[in-house]
Amino acid sequence: MRPMSIETAQTVKTAQTVTSTALAGRFARALVGAAVGDALGGPVEGYSPEQILERHGGRITGIVGPWHGDAWRTARPLAPYHKGDGHVTDDTLMTHALVRVYARVRDHLDAYAIADHLVPDLMTNPRWIPELEAETLPLHRVFLAEKWLVARLHHGHVDPREAGVGNIVNCGAAMYVAPVGLVNAANPAGAYAEALEVAGAHQSSYGREAAAVFAATVAAACTPGATAQSAVAAGLALAKDGTRAAIERVCEVAHAHRDFESALAPMRRAVAPFDTVGPDYRSPSLGARRPSRLHSIEELPVALGMLLVADGDYRQAVLGSVNYGRDCDSIATMAGALAGALGSPVPREWSEAVAEASRLDLWEPAATLTEVAREIHARDVRQRQAHETAFALLDGGRCSA
Repeated sequence: MRPMSIETAQTVKTAQTVTSTALAGRFARALVGAAVGDALGGPVEGYSPEQILERHGGRITGIVGPWHGDAWRTARPLAPYHKGDGHVTDDTLMTHALVRVYARVRDHLDAYAIADHLVPDLMTNPRWIPELEAETLPLHRVFLAEKWLVARLHHGHVDPREAGVGNIVNCGAAMYVAPVGLVNAANPAGAYAEALEVAGAHQSSYGREAAAVFAATVAAACTPGATAQSAVAAGLALAKDGTRAAIERVCEVAHAHRDFESALAPMRRAVAPFDTVGPDYRSPSLGARRPSRLHSIEELPVALGMLLVADGDYRQAVLGSVNYGRDCDSIATMAGALAGALGSPVPREWSEAVAEASRLDLWEPAATLTEVAREIHARDVRQRQAHETAFALLDGGRCSA
């Protein structure tokens, strides 16, 4: 093993500081867990469990290299991205960008905050992009569904609350809204409402709904004493239409399994009727990614299902998500965030390797978000108390209790 670099040693020191309290620890495990899941799933995104098994001679159990080995620079459809070797993808880049928005606004967010702060961050602030092995604008890495934010909000001047209409309906917003759930820790309904508002700038239909449900489930996972079952139940209680039906079906299947290997095929069969992409992930059907009240993105139900199969254990939830294939970097991002929020530790050998390979301090965003969340919560309490006092006076001084 290579000696730990100075940069990695610094991030480990940050990690030890961040995890010193229960709240900070939850935030750190959730955000670091999301990034590590993203990095593990990146190199096998788009492939089936059978293809993954054949390519790697077994199931993936940790960080792996690019699918095409040293030919990653030219091999299609992945080039020019160095997916693998512990590199995070746009899921993590967008998650960290949203944390920076919270750090600037220091309050609950709305669609206007995405237009005023997230979009300029993508367009004007060069950052290290692990998959490109270069410092450049994040806009150069994000997928078309995220470039839509810039096209609609910056160039089109569309009302941010409606800008998501017309975009590809996918997991683009859901993959990075874990910070919304954390800021609303232990308040699933608040997380759902805020994420629905934030995601309106990016997504519509079941893409927007999935973002809200995922944020609610993260918030529920932060509740003291929460379990995988209680967190999923809290998200399901708020879910609507096809998203709710897909989660119900996948979780029904998940309850019959205790290992991800046996759950891979049944879980895909369960979500298939709700997924518009179709059996060939790289060649979506003509009806793919269009608005519908009957359908759901695939990633969220599968992430929740894997969380249940693993009973909240981080390692098993993430490895199940990675070996599921298809959009497995986003599935593992969500499963990793949820398992981490529940308190399951992220394997240190994974987090340190991903931090070093990606040249990112994975713990700093959690420290920042913890500080901001405390400020927001204190303000929420003051506003709630003021409202309770005003309402009691309005109601003749009667005690609301």
